[in-house]
Amino acid sequence: MWQPKKMKLNKKEIEDKILACWIGKNIGGTIGAPYEGKTDMQDVKGYTTPKGEPLPNDDLDLQLVWLYALEKVGPFSLSTNALSEYWLAMIGPYWNEYGVGKANIANGLLPPLSGEYTNDKWKHSNGAWIRSEIWACLAPGLPNIAIKYAMMDAMVDHGMGEGFYAEIFTAALESIAFTQKDIRKIIETSLTYIPQKSRVYECVKCVINEYDKKTPYEKVRNMLVEMTSDLGWFQAPQNVGYVVIGLMYGEGDFKKSMIYAVNCGDDTDCTGGTVGAILGIVGGTKNIPSDWKEYIGDKIVTVSINGAYLTPIPKTCTALTQRVMNMIPCILKAQEINVEFTDGESEYNEEVLKTNERYIKNILDQSAYSFNISNGTEFSAAIEFEKEPVVKSDEEIKVKIKFFNYFREPFNADIKAYLPDTWSAVYDKNIFVKGSATVHWTEWDDVKGECNLVITPGEIINSKNDIIISVTSPARAMPLLIPITILG
Repeated sequence: MWQPKKMKLNKKEIEDKILACWIGKNIGGTIGAPYEGKTDMQDVKGYTTPKGEPLPNDDLDLQLVWLYALEKVGPFSLSTNALSEYWLAMIGPYWNEYGVGKANIANGLLPPLSGEYTNDKWKHSNGAWIRSEIWACLAPGLPNIAIKYAMMDAMVDHGMGEGFYAEIFTAALESIAFTQKDIRKIIETSLTYIPQKSRVYECVKCVINEYDKKTPYEKVRNMLVEMTSDLGWFQAPQNVGYVVIGLMYGEGDFKKSMIYAVNCGDDTDCTGGTVGAILGIVGGTKNIPSDWKEYIGDKIVTVSINGAYLTPIPKTCTALTQRVMNMIPCILKAQEINVEFTDGESEYNEEVLKTNERYIKNILDQSAYSFNISNGTEFSAAIEFEKEPVVKSDEEIKVKIKFFNYFREPFNADIKAYLPDTWSAVYDKNIFVKGSATVHWTEWDDVKGECNLVITPGEIINSKNDIIISVTSPARAMPLLIPITILG
């Protein structure tokens, strides 16, 4: 008989580590912000801003929006598409990859397409990994769960680029930090979640190897600059490398670690904030120097959240911590895990730690020219384009739809394509969708059915051409409606 997985978390310890994460994030963002964008080595020693006034930081703003989205939608229904909706509504700026992602979403391209299309430069940048703490804090010590949501997040504006891999790495690192104190082990374990061929992996390994050789950190920093010179500034591989420089060369000392990272230059509020968050998680509030903690205070200041949505956003690190704590049982329940908060030691087991292994592998293997969608239940689809969803006159475009069914029963489904005037498509009008061998919908099951479409444009090709694929069945109460946008 099926039983949910069970685990225990020490409530006081987890809560303290989450609070320290946000305080550390605020400290690093405030110390680093005045030097953001400076490409030379810096000589930072600490705060240069007024006491009690943390600087606003989009790194934290986006995480407040993600928490709000999670509270409204719920962890089972939360998806990269849902995050896109809240991004469009609540986040104002159109900076770099933020702007590309938002423009693509507004034009009908869903993630990861939204972060991939016309985003060759910025899909490798910093906007995703700097906002990964929320997923780690919601899944403390459970990197597979943190990564599941971090991937949804990163796809929105980074597609499947280096920014995507960078957030997988930092989400794993921050989640593991709840249960592991050895910085090197945390870093090396987190590397196992990203491809060795990725530039992020190469930069992190470079720092580890040079640290072992006792190479001065300034020289390692310059090596990273040279390794990533083709990418330019504000890029993930280089800046994640700076974070690892801080963590490795700082050797657990909060101030030294942050100053090493910030003095590397470039995206200094991001590198400082991430180092502060990680060391906060590792050691809790007692690991944060009392003078720096007192100086920054508890306040959260936002910069990029639309004013109409500021009311439900937490205003302090303490309030943010409590709301995260409230959601932990919910997000774990959505992975079929029952968690018990306890005064005793936290208890994990192998079954809990393996959650989402298959899901992560399948997402990593997914095409960047794709997106996923569901009917809000356990019937979903992955839509893959053969190439960029752009078409010219007399040019066909091929689309493959893979269906996933987490209901036990198989069923026949009817498919109908609603096309622009004079457009045509060749496809299977009826498919058989297999049932799942398991009811465990937290794991991505095998493909249960496929439909291939060959779409031919008509006489009129607009800049944006909308197609709806309707999938219906007498065995399903609701249709699966698949929006496909093809650009002209």
